[in-house]
Order: sequence, then C-alpha cells, then structure tokens
Amino acid sequence: MKRGRIILLEILSIFTVLTVNAEIPTGYYTGLNGKATSELKTALCNIIYDHTQVSSYSALPSYFQKTDVRPNGTEWWEMYSNETFSYPSFTGMNREHCVPKSWWGGTTSIPAYTDLNHLYPSEMNANSAKSNYPLGEVSGTPTFDNGVSKVGYAVTGQGGGASRVFEPADEYKGDFARTYFYMATCYQNLTWKYTYMMQTGTYPTLNTWAIDLLLRWHREDPVSQKETDRNDVVYSFQNNRNPFIDYPELAEYIWGNKKGELFYIQNEDVPGGTPALISPAKDAILDFGEVAIGSSKTMKLPLKGENLTGRLSLVLSQDDKTMFSLSDSEVDATLVNSAEGYWLSVTYSPTALADHLTKLIIYDGGIEGSQSVSIMGRCLEVPILSTINALPPSSVTSTSYVANWEIPEGETIDYYLVTRTRYVGGSATIEEIETEENYLEITDFEGSDSESYSVQSVRLGYKSPASNVVFVEHSGISGVEMDKPLAVISYPGWIRIICGDIHTGGVLHDISGKSVMSVPIIENEMEMTLPHGVYFLTTNEHRTPVKIIVK
Repeated sequence: MKRGRIILLEILSIFTVLTVNAEIPTGYYTGLNGKATSELKTALCNIIYDHTQVSSYSALPSYFQKTDVRPNGTEWWEMYSNETFSYPSFTGMNREHCVPKSWWGGTTSIPAYTDLNHLYPSEMNANSAKSNYPLGEVSGTPTFDNGVSKVGYAVTGQGGGASRVFEPADEYKGDFARTYFYMATCYQNLTWKYTYMMQTGTYPTLNTWAIDLLLRWHREDPVSQKETDRNDVVYSFQNNRNPFIDYPELAEYIWGNKKGELFYIQNEDVPGGTPALISPAKDAILDFGEVAIGSSKTMKLPLKGENLTGRLSLVLSQDDKTMFSLSDSEVDATLVNSAEGYWLSVTYSPTALADHLTKLIIYDGGIEGSQSVSIMGRCLEVPILSTINALPPSSVTSTSYVANWEIPEGETIDYYLVTRTRYVGGSATIEEIETEENYLEITDFEGSDSESYSVQSVRLGYKSPASNVVFVEHSGISGVEMDKPLAVISYPGWIRIICGDIHTGGVLHDISGKSVMSVPIIENEMEMTLPHGVYFLTTNEHRTPVKIIVK
C-alpha cells in the first residue's frame, strides 16, 4: 500500500544485515539467521504456522473491529471497493479469504480457515465478483469494475489457466502480495486443489508467473503504516506475524534477486543471555467469543522464550477468573525455551449469562516483572434451532450441481452442515461439509451414480434437527430405465438401508444366488439383523444387485 510509512527497497537491498522495523518481540525471528532460499522459507514456516486460532469464523467481525477500522474510528477499512461503511455495523460486507478457501478444498478444520493474516472485510458485491479467481492484471474491458477492484481476462502469461483474474487497486497490490507470500510460507505443506498460483510442495510453492507478479507488486507498493499496525494487532490475537511486513527483503531472499544469499537480522539475539518471554505477545488477547451456558471451550496459548530459567508461574487474576481454568500453573523453562515452545490449554466453562474477563499473569523464569494476557468470553443461552427446509438442486449437469436450502428466519447461526451421500454401485459414502452460505456447489458429481443431501444449522456447537433429504439424479439421461437410489451401510451383525422412495419386492440372496429372505416393503433407514456373510439385495425399483458384506 502506498500511503503511510515508506520503506525504500532499493536502499535496503544493499544491506545483508537488516534492522527491526516494527513492534517485533526480541528473539522472535532468531531462527532465520544464516538461512537461505528454501531453508529460510521452512524456518519461517516453523515460526509462524503454530499460532492461537481465533474463536470462530462467525466471530471475525469482532476481530476486524481491532484490525480493519480507519484511524478516524468511524469507518471500516476495506480494500475491495470505494464505498464507505460505517463502523461498527457490518451490513453490506463479507468476511473474505484473500487466498480463496476453495484452493485448499475449503476444509474448515485447518488454521488457514480463520487465519486473520489473510482474512479481510470486503464489500459483498466485490467479494462475489472476485470469486476464487487468482490475482492478476486485467486485459481489455473488465467484466467487473467498481473503481477499486477489477475482474476480467488476464494479460498474456498470467492467470494460471483460470478463466478470469482479480486485480486490486494499485495502492493495495503490495498488501495482497505480502498476504500471498505469508500464505505460501505458513501453509507450504498444504495440498492445493486449485493450482492457479500455488503448487503443492514446500518450495517454491508459488508458480513462476505468480512469483514474478507478486514480487513486482511488492516492490512497487511498499509496506505501509496500515499493514504494520494491523500486523501488530493480529499478533496480539494469534501470536504470529506476517514476516514479509516485518522484513520485506525476505521475499527477495526466498524468491527474488537475493536467492542463495544468507539472511541475517541485526540484534535479534537476546543480549547477554537475558531471559525473555517471546510469546504470548505483549498485551495479548485470548478471546473465546460466544459460548453457550453449560458448555466448555478450550483454546491454546503458546509459551515460547529464550534463556528462561527454573519454572514459569501462571495464575488467573481479577474479575471472572472462576469461569476460566489453566492446564498448568507452572511450566518448566526448558519446555518454553525449546524450538517448539509449550502450548498452554485455557478452558472457558461459563456458568452465568454475561461477558466474562480475567487476566493471565505470567512471571518467574528469570524474566523481569510479569507479562499479562487478557482472557475474555461471552456466555449466551443454549440456542433453539428450527429444522432447515432443503430445496431442490439447481444448475444440475453431469458433473456438478448446487445444493440449496432456506435460511431460517430470525435465527442466528454460525454455519450450515451439509450431509452429502454419494451412491456408487449400490454403496453409500457419507461426507459432512461446512459452509457459511445457504447453498453448496458440488463440482465432482460425475464420480457418483446419484446423490442426496440434507442440511443442519449450527450455532455455538449445537445442531438443528436434520432437514428433509433431497435426491439428485444426473441430467440428460432419457430413454433408459434407471434404478432408483438404493444403498446399504453395513455394521457388525446388522445393516441400514438408505433409499429415496419406498422400494417393493425386496429379495436378499446369498453368495450362491439362493434367496434367503423376502422384504416386501423397504423404507429409508430400515435396519436388519444378519449373520456374518456376503449377500445381494434386489428390489422391483432397483434390479441391479447391491452387494452387502456383514462382518
């Protein structure tokens, strides 16, 4: 970003030894000294990957209130449009994954899903237009242009095979480039489903065309005060930083014009062996977000130091300390001094409806004075969730479809849980998928004979009753008598039958083909007890035998 503090990369590039540019804790980057290229990138990954995850995806706007509000304190600072959004209302905005979550398969269980280092508030129309397109420069007339963000066909050599690219404004191109450098480093061990810009592997992780583009944006739009301030606030929540904001030259040492050269940081070593607590961050915040009364939630807090001696002491102090508990009251200094550090478990078990706040005080171990962490949580009533109404699929093709459902009126939810059942050759495979939208695009429909889905809403860890089941058949098939969906799930000594409609004339055969049982009527979720063996099931509606193995 071009506003604010400017770092002249041309001047910095003549130095091999660098100086600290932000509120970086002493010793945080010590492990980088003397490293080069891929080894340097992996050393960075080891520093930044393990971090405290924010409380939940749905709680992100509360974090954005600290990370993405303009200095006037009245407007959101979003990088996707020229619209003005008044703080603290989040109306009209989305929580945007700068690196699209679909690129790693959308899995919500990995830290990238809620990593603030690549999550930003975004105007909703720009977010929709951005889709999961890679970064790039638009050639010709854009298909979307709001004065800040553009979407369109890429200039020659860019896009990585995508149909379109997303181009941010010049003043934010460096911000996006450094975000992508962070993601390619922190999550270098991911298997990437979409490889427009990323490739699977710890080095270089970024594709060649992406490296060229991002390095150019990184050089032309140096680190701003906005990025530096945001980096410090994110560190207070997550206890990790974006190193390409702290030390912009790192990108050159890993991918650019200083590849192969050894990287050193001036004054990074703790002077004279003085005991120091590197993590958690000074004035760190551990926010549990919203938790239902009677429930418990545990979060991890990293303890990492250098030259500590004896044992660190940990105690909860002030206010609502009885609502929280620690896994340890003391931790041996050798564990905290280790390269991995030590992860302290903190548990919130609220017994009263209210906002709760306490302080974790860390002392001893040879450090001077103490260091504190603010711990907070909000206790709410157990949610009451109504049954979702699943709707017929849309945009059905031989390879894809969109599952749909109604939004429950007047209910606050965290996300939806879609149970997808795939029927292949008489067998059923069940998969649960989380999504924050009221639809889910399925892009590998060709891998199954037919499918079904049902939906639940989730709030504070509680699930609504399962919705009605919607079955999806392949389109474009005519003139062929098709079997109706029928599948069997086997358990030790018994089976469960899954079907869309009632089946009639069911016959169970043994492996020799002999009829061993007649089942005149078969309904969905019917259960049957069977001895050990191999069987085949047919019905009037499903003439193709379904193989059953009972162990």
